[in-house]
Amino acid sequence: MANYVMSRVKANARKIGVTVKPSTRKGKKIDVFRKDKKVASIGDASMADFTKHRDEQRRKNFKSRFQKQRTKVGTPAYFSDQLLWN
Repeated sequence: MANYVMSRVKANARKIGVTVKPSTRKGKKIDVFRKDKKVASIGDASMADFTKHRDEQRRKNFKSRFQKQRTKVGTPAYFSDQLLWN
């Protein structure tokens, strides 16, 4: 069973101008593409995220834990924040 909701991820991806597909990399949830070029593989496949659990406290903890990395556009943490935790 998937630990994310793909429809929510795709909606978030449209907002930031990327496309997403299930990851081909072992242990990851999502591959992120910009102009048909893969830019990141994000999300631990064994863990749930905000698209699934909708738990505000866990969301706050994630955002706090990755504060420095998630604000740098183009980093895997940025894509994870924008796609899986919004």
